[in-house]
Amino acid sequence: MNYSKQREKILDTLTSNAVHPTAEALLEILKRDNSNIGITTLYRNLNQLADAGMIKKIDGLETSAHFDHNTHEHYHFICNVCKKVFDVPSDVAPDLVKNTRMATGFDIENHDIVFHGICSDCKKRKENN
Repeated sequence: MNYSKQREKILDTLTSNAVHPTAEALLEILKRDNSNIGITTLYRNLNQLADAGMIKKIDGLETSAHFDHNTHEHYHFICNVCKKVFDVPSDVAPDLVKNTRMATGFDIENHDIVFHGICSDCKKRKENN
């Protein structure tokens, strides 16, 4: 992948806003920073970065994909109330992939594991009401 100043700006913005944003949310952040990157350019670059393994594209969370700068193995938790996406370390279930492979005989090339529930902040707010 060739160097692109726009791609560098997108990656820097994603890294410094590690909230697993959608492309639309990332575009709003870029606009606040006076970047003149359009939605088409943003999507093209996000997909190229994901294809190159430099970021992770998380599909199936909502209608829009989310993007994660953290490419190390980890899982995600999505709060059903505030819709925030949190990282969950993969060592909570260290042998999950190996055990799945052994139980099924599947060749697992990659995986995305997502937990859904209520985050601690929303749980506290609910308990205080």
